[in-house]
Amino acid sequence: MNNRITNLSEYTQAYDKSVENPEQFWEEIAETFQWQKRWDNVLDWNFKDPDVKWFVNGKLNITENLLDRHLEKRGDQIAILWEPNDPKEAHQEITYRELHEKVCQFSNALLAQGIGKGDRVIIYMPMVPEATVAMLACARIGAVHSVVFAGFSATALADRATDCQAKMILTADGNYRGSKSIPVKSVVDKALEKCDCVEGVIVFQRTNTEVNMKEGRDVWWHESIEGISKEYAAEVMDSEDLLFILYTSGSTGKPKGVVHTCGGYMIYTYYSFLNVFQYDEGDVYWCTADIGWITGHSYIVYGPLLAGATTLMFEGVPTFPDAGRFWEVCDKHQVNQFYTAPTAIRALEACGLEFVEPYKLDSLKVIGSVGEPINEEAWHWYHEHVGKRNCPLVDTWWQTETGGIMISALAGIIPVKPAHASLPLPGIQPIIVDRNGNEITGKNVQGNLCIKFPWPSILRTTYGDHERCRLTYFTTYENLYATGDGAKRDHDGYIRILGRVDDVMNISGHRMGTAEVENAIDEHLQVIESAVVGYPHDIKGQGIYAFVICENASDNIKEEIRSKVSEIIGSIAKPDKIQVVPGLPKTRSGKIMRRILRKIAAGESDQLGDTSTLLNPEVVEAIVLGAEV
Repeated sequence: MNNRITNLSEYTQAYDKSVENPEQFWEEIAETFQWQKRWDNVLDWNFKDPDVKWFVNGKLNITENLLDRHLEKRGDQIAILWEPNDPKEAHQEITYRELHEKVCQFSNALLAQGIGKGDRVIIYMPMVPEATVAMLACARIGAVHSVVFAGFSATALADRATDCQAKMILTADGNYRGSKSIPVKSVVDKALEKCDCVEGVIVFQRTNTEVNMKEGRDVWWHESIEGISKEYAAEVMDSEDLLFILYTSGSTGKPKGVVHTCGGYMIYTYYSFLNVFQYDEGDVYWCTADIGWITGHSYIVYGPLLAGATTLMFEGVPTFPDAGRFWEVCDKHQVNQFYTAPTAIRALEACGLEFVEPYKLDSLKVIGSVGEPINEEAWHWYHEHVGKRNCPLVDTWWQTETGGIMISALAGIIPVKPAHASLPLPGIQPIIVDRNGNEITGKNVQGNLCIKFPWPSILRTTYGDHERCRLTYFTTYENLYATGDGAKRDHDGYIRILGRVDDVMNISGHRMGTAEVENAIDEHLQVIESAVVGYPHDIKGQGIYAFVICENASDNIKEEIRSKVSEIIGSIAKPDKIQVVPGLPKTRSGKIMRRILRKIAAGESDQLGDTSTLLNPEVVEAIVLGAEV
């Protein structure tokens, strides 16, 4: 395939070219695609404002490049292979031609419902092919999609819809997850009690759950496309027009709407997918993520389809009907590239080898890890028992804000090393800096990971609040994008990610701001104050440990707090451990000393250091004595 690196020498050449002449490097890759008008210049940028533009004044539509462009050559090839939650239900195979028709038809349906270019549309759906159709139909008509993970609460959904002033929500009656059937439409109804910007709701019928349909607002998906044309000429978009908004947690309570645009995101997701996974014509690729996260956007939908791949969508969970489900699906569909999270690997490892050994897994050529740094034990288990020691394991580092994979081995080309992300992709210029922003050069060093030059899929802003984008990513260190992650560069120049350096936790590969969880806990009437930290968790990587000061705590206070957090954010944010404490360790200026709380949560109370300078050193001893184990 064009643009695919095939050996280490080619990687070195491509990387050197991408640093020495980045504009020419990305321009040559951009010429792979169909543009309705060529760009005037490749890149305008500064990290001060910040203001980054790629392929300036270029005109295109991303769906023409992932659908129409493929019709002549691979119209009959499977684009989406859908595996349902229940293995007894038939899987679906949707060709590129069929997907094109579905997207055009739903584009017309959205227009008929009053949605047009620039409107924001929330997608709150299960992992069904229609969720992809929804994303692509929005992109085709120029509407801006914002996918919200269908496990988030009504409050979280309402907050996101209000922040982006969404005009429509696309949802389903219900959602299958393992042995459960989860109501989804009722969550939307509850959210819309707090949100007055949404004018319409389209509901896909998945579980046949009885739902309330509000006349004049709610429409069934199947009725919305009845008699609707399957032809639609894609809207002409500017390279820098908004493609989607995806909300991610930060160190303050309010989620940030990360903005990605059409042209640069298209180029980078295609290029990174092709090279990291070394995709060949005819391969079957499977990323197990949910499309509610950036991994699903970039490496289930956009990247694979731009490359003309067959991408597998999975509705279920790794342990239903048993812990062999992933491996059963790999054998059933002869999966060649498999991409999942360390959380899933650790959970399946804990279930025992009897769930892996019955499966051949001989179709696998590449296995990958995403969402958080993978620990060495899980790395070796995954490599040995799933990859059968034959598959390169690509440990990918990237973020919602980066849009695509930034640091990773290229499968079979760059040698892998357990728990190391390894080397940057062409076009990515990472540096390690000290706390003052001075670059730390050489080998065997560690510090804060930054990027010194823009790449095509860098976030452009945080929706409706550009100042927040500037303050969060571009003011920590001058003229650098600050990732918020610590990193170590070893004697081979390989980069190992050490985890967050800010008040953000990584729970099962999903970022969760401490402030966001604290705000939810503080909503409980008996809670006076709380502090949340991450702690080492065998399965999740990090768990949530909450220290809570209560007034007249009831016997059920811990379960009540968990319910409150679940109601406000979603069950993903429920604290694993809750400790009711008499006070919180604070400096004399009133700042909570989270460093001390993190040590206690990690069971390292003997390493607290000097606490005598605290405003209330006596409270530390009381917390240590009552710590959850």
